[in-house]
Amino acid sequence: MKSYFRNIPDFKYISRLPNSKLNDYITVKNIFKRGKLREDIINEIAYFTKYQIKGNDRPDNVAFEVYGDSNLDWVVLLSNNIVNIQTEWPLPQQDFDAYLLQKYDTYDNIYNGIHHYETTEVKNNRGTLIVPSGLECNSTYPISYFDDRLEEQISIANIAIPITNYEYEEKKENDKRNIFILKQNYLNVVVSDMENIMPYREGSTQYVNETLKVGDNIKLYS
Repeated sequence: MKSYFRNIPDFKYISRLPNSKLNDYITVKNIFKRGKLREDIINEIAYFTKYQIKGNDRPDNVAFEVYGDSNLDWVVLLSNNIVNIQTEWPLPQQDFDAYLLQKYDTYDNIYNGIHHYETTEVKNNRGTLIVPSGLECNSTYPISYFDDRLEEQISIANIAIPITNYEYEEKKENDKRNIFILKQNYLNVVVSDMENIMPYREGSTQYVNETLKVGDNIKLYS
């Protein structure tokens, strides 16, 4: 993320540290000035390719593999509107195990506790889909349909199957692995856009220059 944070402008705010003086300021990166991909890029699926995150790969690992530059991890994140890596990126296995134990308390709850029930797939004798698999349902889910090939009514007492807490959480993590990667052809456009988006523009009383704003000195009013 070094190249991303390098483009983020600074913001000076009045220090509230003990023993600080009236005009003591602290300079920080203005993380609220967040970059984003242009609408005409983010909404055009042809500019992206599908990608599956492997193992414990981090955004910088993915950026290095696809762009040859780990500092372009911010492009990977912006391409998928990822703001919070902790919740929107697959956890490393060790962290995932710790998360499960913290949430469900015991290994028995993790692997044997029922989170919810889902349907199993049902097709008629012609191969026509009657009920898709994976629909959340009650613990008992009977169905009945007429099979025109057999010319009879088919009744199934229950097509629901239990999904354990582990299966539920594992699927959520695996879903996070399916991301989109901006094609190399459009990389320079996005990098150039970021360099244009980040600088401050004149018009605010806090404006100092393109890379710096200074907050009001609230100590003067207290």
